[in-house]
Formats: sequence, C-alpha cells, structure tokens
Amino acid sequence: MGKLIILEWKKNNTKKYILSAFIMAACLFLLIFGINFWGMAVDPDTGMVDAPTGYNQISVFIDVLTHMCYTCFCATMLAGYIVSTYKNKRMSLMFSYPISRKKILSSQMLAVWIFNFFATVLTKLFLYLAVQIQSQYQPSAFGLDFNFSSPAFYIQLTLSSAIIISISFVALFIGLVMNSSKATILASILLVCLTQGNIGSFTLANNLIFYAILLISSIFFAVLSVLRADSQDLM
Repeated sequence: MGKLIILEWKKNNTKKYILSAFIMAACLFLLIFGINFWGMAVDPDTGMVDAPTGYNQISVFIDVLTHMCYTCFCATMLAGYIVSTYKNKRMSLMFSYPISRKKILSSQMLAVWIFNFFATVLTKLFLYLAVQIQSQYQPSAFGLDFNFSSPAFYIQLTLSSAIIISISFVALFIGLVMNSSKATILASILLVCLTQGNIGSFTLANNLIFYAILLISSIFFAVLSVLRADSQDLM
C-alpha cells in the first residue's frame, strides 16, 4: 500500500500541491498578522477590537481560517486524484492492472488524506509559532490561548486537523455520484459554510454532535466508495 501511495504522489505531480500549500500558508500568515498585529480587526472609531462573538482568542482565527482553506484544498486534490480519473477514463486503465480495485482507490484516498493532514498540522504549527514570536515584540490584539509546552495543545491540534480533513471526504462521494470535479469543490465550499460559518451568534463550529455526524458520514461514504469499486461500472 505504501508503494501505491508514493506512486499516486508521483503520478499526480504532488510538487505543485506542495507549492500551493506553501503559498496558502504565506497568505494565512499575512491574514493572521493583519488581524492580530496590524490593526485590521481594530475599529478606527473606537480603537477597540471588532470581532464576532466568541472570536476573542487567536486560536479561533487560526483554526477557522486553516480549516476553511484545507477543506477546499483537500476537495481539490480529491477531484484531481480520483473524480477526474473516472471522467477521463484513466481509471479504466488503472483498474486493468493486476491489483485490486479497492486497493487502488484506497491508496488514492490515503495519498490525499496523508498529504492534507500533515500540511494542515504543519501550517497550524507555523502560524502559532509565528504569532508566539511576534507577540514578544508587539502586543497581540487577541488572547494567546495556546501553550507549546502543553501536550493538550498538540493533541487538540492533531485531532482537529484529522477530523476536518476526514470530513472533507464527504465532498468526494458527492463528486463521484455526480461525476463532476466541480461538484466536489462546490460540496467542499458548502462544508466550509456549515462547519465554519455563522449567522449572527449562531454557529455549528463548536457543535460536537454535528461534527460527529459529519465524521461518521465521511467514513461511511469513503468505505462505501471503496466497496463499490469492484462492482460499479466505470463512469
């Protein structure tokens, strides 16, 4: 399986995704610093920080912005690795190899999941570290509610990254059902709105039951897609 995953990374030119992840991290860095250190969140009339209810800690901004970006980024990779291979009939060639269809599809999914999981974790660590360093020289507009010496910090960071990337696989099932890469990406945008958006003070971002339902659904859809690989006709 490991060799198949590495082959998927090589075949899909993962270098371009690595470059895109670096660019995205740089953009997030500028946005976080603009919000926290450069006055973007300060009301010019009152001189006070103007932020939605519950957004008084910097970790909220880092998590929300990173999760939004990587939900869409993961869906884009899923569209390129899997959905498009069905559309352009490359999957029929891959399924002609003396390898189980389930194993091929599983390796594609794992290749995307592993890449995005580590990219999300590293991006968050980079942003937290940058904020920590800058806060030594400039006052932070938002509370610094993280502690690099605490194991709980790394556990929370790792679990939240794993969950948000796993949830992104709901978009894959929608893309496969509709035979559309665009549908995969649009579904990820809808997931972003549901998981990270808010209407006034109402948000599902901290609703554990909602996240549990999405996570279970994503696992179910991923397993269903793999199980159907042997029996379903190619698109």
